[in-house]
Amino acid sequence: MIIQITGKVKFPITLDASVWIFDDRKILLEEAFSIQSRKNVQKENNAVKEAAERLSKAYTTDPRVRHINPNMDKQEREDALKNSYVMPIKQFIENTEPKQSAKVAKLITNQGEVELTLSQLKNSVLHFSNKGKPLADKGPVHLYFQDGSNKNSPIKGITKIIID
Repeated sequence: MIIQITGKVKFPITLDASVWIFDDRKILLEEAFSIQSRKNVQKENNAVKEAAERLSKAYTTDPRVRHINPNMDKQEREDALKNSYVMPIKQFIENTEPKQSAKVAKLITNQGEVELTLSQLKNSVLHFSNKGKPLADKGPVHLYFQDGSNKNSPIKGITKIIID
């Protein structure tokens, strides 16, 4: 379930898709391609950012806050075990801080190499969970374009991303 992002980046990173099931940024697969879903994700990202800022402020001023453990509740655990999810990749790519000269992304897959523009990659999602389980068919992740244009033929078996 490990995917490396390397190449013309300031910070190469390794992604572990097996822990994304606990990540609040995940999106239900069936909602990933709808316009409203993208708007909801943006609202949620803004809410998470605001909450993080409040927590950060409280963390520095109130020592009791350090013991908060945001566990998944029972319903969230049950949903995670029966739903299929994708993760937007944009934030991960931005965290690597690609060099200004970087324009292309090479996806190394089990079947060979696929080349995309960096913009296409940023506007994609990674399918990592099928009915609560890691992808058994040509995993660890499948890439879908956010517009759904490759919904019936995702790029499968991605093991490494090279920004070039």
